[in-house]
Amino acid sequence: MSMALKQVFNKDRTFRPKRKFEPGTQRFELHKKAQASLNAGLDLKLAVQLPHGEDLNDWVAVHVVDFFNRINLIYGTISDSCTDQTCPVMSGGPKYEYRWQDEHKYKKPTALSAPKYMSLLMDWIEVQINNENIFPTNVGTPFPKTFMQVAKKILSRLFRVFVHVYIHHFDRVSQMGAEAHVNTCYKHFYYFVTEFNLTDHKELEPLVSRRCCI
Repeated sequence: MSMALKQVFNKDRTFRPKRKFEPGTQRFELHKKAQASLNAGLDLKLAVQLPHGEDLNDWVAVHVVDFFNRINLIYGTISDSCTDQTCPVMSGGPKYEYRWQDEHKYKKPTALSAPKYMSLLMDWIEVQINNENIFPTNVGTPFPKTFMQVAKKILSRLFRVFVHVYIHHFDRVSQMGAEAHVNTCYKHFYYFVTEFNLTDHKELEPLVSRRCCI
């Protein structure tokens, strides 16, 4: 990574603090295994496959947290150019608009500016991954039956960040020399969610043109 790119992807630009795995836990070991595969330059299609003997829920949990950290970082690098004025609607071009809905303030799908949507999204994901009842960290504590449903929702919403960044801010990404980094992260994400059917194919449609580089 070039010095200029290192300056772009520094901790001060992260949109939210990184969620880390506790050393000595199974999740930490799986995270190290996943990172080792990536660092070794292993084909991303192979890198996302479930290691022999490992639990699928653990593997998905590790990747959900990792993608949250990485996509959070990517958005942080362009957040200064994503404002209520430049992006009054959270969208992926004229054809796709994303409305926010949650169990609290926005009980009906609501149109919001992109930065407001992103802020609510990252807050919501943080609540989910820090909830021990959904993402248990203690060895032997079972995952809830709803875990995959929550994981799918998180990943589908994270994908929308890619859509917005690629369609509305990719000139900024290219300007900073971060294109290769973002493309690799996108490929990794795409291979993972398609390997385990974690995102509806309709959600993936806005970036169908990016598959040419996959």
